Amino acid sequence: MAAEQKTEAKRGIALVESVAQAAADNAAKNANEAARGAETGAAATKMGAATATKMGAATATKMMEDGASQARVKMEQGMQQMTKTTEGFYKAAEEAAEFGRGNLEAMTRATQTLTTGMQELSKQYFAMSQAMGEHAMESAKALSGVKSLKEAADIQAAFAKASMERTMAETAKLQEAAYRLAEQAGAPLAARMTLAVEKFSKPLAA
Repeated sequence: MAAEQKTEAKRGIALVESVAQAAADNAAKNANEAARGAETGAAATKMGAATATKMGAATATKMMEDGASQARVKMEQGMQQMTKTTEGFYKAAEEAAEFGRGNLEAMTRATQTLTTGMQELSKQYFAMSQAMGEHAMESAKALSGVKSLKEAADIQAAFAKASMERTMAETAKLQEAAYRLAEQAGAPLAARMTLAVEKFSKPLAA
């Protein structure tokens, strides 16, 4: 009887030890799983933080690059506009200088034409005056040999008529020559005036 009780006691102790060992093993397993879960969570958190940091850095970098690109585009546009404006100023200055040279050349041609024409008109006037003087001398000679008042009156009348006709004819010639001279001398200036009107009446290029 005593031997059976000892055997039962041993069995009970063995059962308790087995249950305790199983509980300890289960607790250790759970602890290991919890530790692994914690490590996995920490790794995931670390990875998420790294990813977020990388994304933030990439976003910041992209924003900086976009800002720099926009600034570069604005600068290039400004430089292009400035270059275009400067070229426009240079072109306008060159055109103004060229127009001024053309005006000076036109004035020079007009002055030369007028000077030459005035010399020619002076020659014609001198020739007319000389012819009138010669005609007066011929009339005076004719009057010196008259034998009656009637003959003197006829010579005087004929002289006056001839002088008037010659004077009118020569004057008409001089007037026509002066008119032609005015047209020739004024032609270069008129052409420049027409060019100026055409040039400055056009709208400015944008």
